[in-house]
Amino acid sequence: MADQAHGVGGLTYDKSKRSWPNEANIFIALIIIIAIFEILGQVLPYMNGQSFLFDTQERFDSIFNEARLRIIILQVAIIGIISLGVTQVIISGGIDLSSGPLVGAAAMIVMSFAQTELVNGNPNPKAVFGEWAFDLPVLIPVIVGLCFGAFIGAINGSLIAFTRIPPFIATLGMFLICRGIAQWWTKGQPVSFPTESFAWLGSGMMPVVWFLLLAVLCHVILKYTVYGKHTYAIGSNEDAARMSGINVKRHKVMVYMIASMLAAFAAIILSSKNLTAQTGMGQFYELFAIAMAVIGGVSLTGGRGSIIGTVLGAMVFGAIQSGFTYIKLDAFYQLMAMGTIIISAVVLDQWRQQRAAAAA
Repeated sequence: MADQAHGVGGLTYDKSKRSWPNEANIFIALIIIIAIFEILGQVLPYMNGQSFLFDTQERFDSIFNEARLRIIILQVAIIGIISLGVTQVIISGGIDLSSGPLVGAAAMIVMSFAQTELVNGNPNPKAVFGEWAFDLPVLIPVIVGLCFGAFIGAINGSLIAFTRIPPFIATLGMFLICRGIAQWWTKGQPVSFPTESFAWLGSGMMPVVWFLLLAVLCHVILKYTVYGKHTYAIGSNEDAARMSGINVKRHKVMVYMIASMLAAFAAIILSSKNLTAQTGMGQFYELFAIAMAVIGGVSLTGGRGSIIGTVLGAMVFGAIQSGFTYIKLDAFYQLMAMGTIIISAVVLDQWRQQRAAAAA
């Protein structure tokens, strides 16, 4: 029997009308994308029958190409950390364009507090401050970076919540401010030579570990806490959320602060991984983070999406990016293709919403 009665009033539950989880669709899309690149590796003449994910030359103990898998995961981990915060902002009905330049500014500031005094027995040639700032405990640059991120996020959130400036304009202005801070901090000079303890934060596969840990934490917070329920409520209908007693202004500030702190943490991991900080760090990161969220099913109109979807969206993004490099697609074609994919994801999201509205 398909229909089963529950409660009173003749309400029924039809199993045939259960909705297919959006995350499942994204996972299927990931499998299809990988399969497409596998096929291209076999049919394109210049690829010489190479495999995208599998080891065809018996270089590894497993059947997989571990080097490519590691590259795919590593290249999305740091931007993926940013996307976790961007996801929360978009679900709340906003947008954050400042996260990329924030990475550059935070990296410069953080690295200047994470320098070692001696490099090969000689004074640090890239020293920003005096002796007091050398060989500090690793917790200090981390706290400085997170505080800087919280400060930028508080400004973004306050402008949006209290002055009613559109999020696009407020964060676009902060985009330019953060890029200026990154260039002003050391007059455009890179900051290098961190302590060993700081360098450990981004060594090896640690970026992936941080990404996964933060993804689990953000998933639990969004799904099982009052903060998460309020975020979805505000994104679905801000006026209704306000009338239900939610402090919308305070919550918006909190959402942007968390997003900026995650971007600052991504800057910490990136500068640690590269052992240097440069003013140009984080270029296009804000767009890539938004793309991961949108590909993962987060609606740009707010109120819908999940951290699991964003993580899968990051994997899809990484597979596409690595696949384009694998088939030797020129960089300018890669940018055009990625732009097309982002637009297609947004069009698909709009189509899904219109279909759902028509069904209702």
